Amino acid sequence: MKYVDTKVVFREVPEEISLAINISGCPVKCPGCHSSYLTQDIGNTLDESALKSLIDESPGISCVSFMGGDADPAFVKGLANWLHSEYPSLKVCWYSGRSLENAESFGMTDVLDFVKVGPYVDEFGPLDSATTNQRFYKIDHTGTSPVLTDWTFRFKKVFV
Repeated sequence: MKYVDTKVVFREVPEEISLAINISGCPVKCPGCHSSYLTQDIGNTLDESALKSLIDESPGISCVSFMGGDADPAFVKGLANWLHSEYPSLKVCWYSGRSLENAESFGMTDVLDFVKVGPYVDEFGPLDSATTNQRFYKIDHTGTSPVLTDWTFRFKKVFV
């Protein structure tokens, strides 16, 4: 798995300061995607060593957000497990263009704190659109099984 770039962002995960890692090789190829260059097999290798360096270079973050990785969800899951082990105070998010059922089938909701699912569909708009088909979930692990709460509403633009 490869990543192209990173940014520390404030909007991708509500209430978190996130290190957003843009992962290349996206197989979903949503028409109208704002990051269509991520369909290419480009960038640097993303492994535990690279992830550690990226985190160490980003003081103050509270979350690591994998932006993509749909080509290898099992690898993203492995990195999420590693993150929880090595950095227990950091939360982990995954932005996927696939369905929630697909994420659940890979056991992603067992290891993530947040997940955005759904392909970008131009006529429905992105997460901040009132008509978006995409969903963003906060995942609670305090019980015996993960409980997902839909936080998509937290992205909606409010006009006063």
